[in-house]
Amino acid sequence: MTIKTNLNRRTFLKTSAAAAAASGLASPLIAQDRVLKIGSYGGYFEDSFKQYVYPGFTEATGITVESVTQPNSADWLISMQQAAMAGNVPADLSLYGRDTLIKASRSEGLLSPLDMSMVPAADKLDPYFVYEDGAGVLGVGAMSWFSSMVINPDEIDAPESWADFWDTSVFEQSLGIVRRFNGGFMDIVAATFFDGEETFATNDGIMAIIDKARELKPNVALWWSAESQMEQGMKNLDVVAGTYYHDVAGIMAADGFPILSMFPKEGCVQDYGSWCLSGLSDKGAEAAEFVNYSSTPEVQAVMSRMIGTAPLLAQADTDLTDEEFAAVSGSPSIRPAYSAYLDNETFIQESWDAMLAEG
Repeated sequence: MTIKTNLNRRTFLKTSAAAAAASGLASPLIAQDRVLKIGSYGGYFEDSFKQYVYPGFTEATGITVESVTQPNSADWLISMQQAAMAGNVPADLSLYGRDTLIKASRSEGLLSPLDMSMVPAADKLDPYFVYEDGAGVLGVGAMSWFSSMVINPDEIDAPESWADFWDTSVFEQSLGIVRRFNGGFMDIVAATFFDGEETFATNDGIMAIIDKARELKPNVALWWSAESQMEQGMKNLDVVAGTYYHDVAGIMAADGFPILSMFPKEGCVQDYGSWCLSGLSDKGAEAAEFVNYSSTPEVQAVMSRMIGTAPLLAQADTDLTDEEFAAVSGSPSIRPAYSAYLDNETFIQESWDAMLAEG
């Protein structure tokens, strides 16, 4: 089935009103005294939150949101570390990818635990998206996204498995594969041919993954680093299949380009961002109210429709139609080996890059 993103962009006020009612949040008595600085990735993403999420939250709680533009979570972590040393709080609540969240959790005092008694909506989230260490819950999932298998259905038949990409009779010099060592392809190899994340536990397991990826090199026409490279490769027919972002592929399909984003039997790579509270923030209560609001099925569905992110709870818990859900999500999911990429980063990256550099 071709994935299209002709999402139902219904009037947000109607949707947010329902979300506010469902969240169970009472309107505050002194609204003007309650302000929360929230960081999110800039551009379209931040603009969408300002248009589709923050107004409903303010209406439901009276808490005013000051939107803070943050870069990718790795760079933002450095900014937050420097700000913490200076005693500043650029944002009370920030978005961190799971790998960056793990890094932040290892920096004493950088994050504060969220008061989960104020976040009952998180009970419906998959527990995987609630990150807890000895200090408490340091991150609650905000939204997720998938890197999927994509093909040009006018050129090839849909494979059933990632393993089909290794068939040189079909895919010689025709694949576009993400280049970054932690871009998800090693996780795909591990899930397809080995024991998934467990394979990353030893250097021998890591090398087995890389050796299997090496076998694919005759079929790879493009190891892409930028999203635009893969897009152009597909449009030029330099590649007819590979790895790409599920939501972006859906946009291309909706624009009439022959591209099919699909979930083979092993699944696709799922990444996600978490809401995290600054260790210096005094807005813990306001932050918890926002995390609770954004975790409700109604708001998760709003984000899927209006921003294109995948919900962190079951489709049955939302009012997303099958078409709307398929535009942003699917199953099964392959979860990246985040801890291994952090704990053994030098070995993995050097070994991966050495494989790519081979003639």
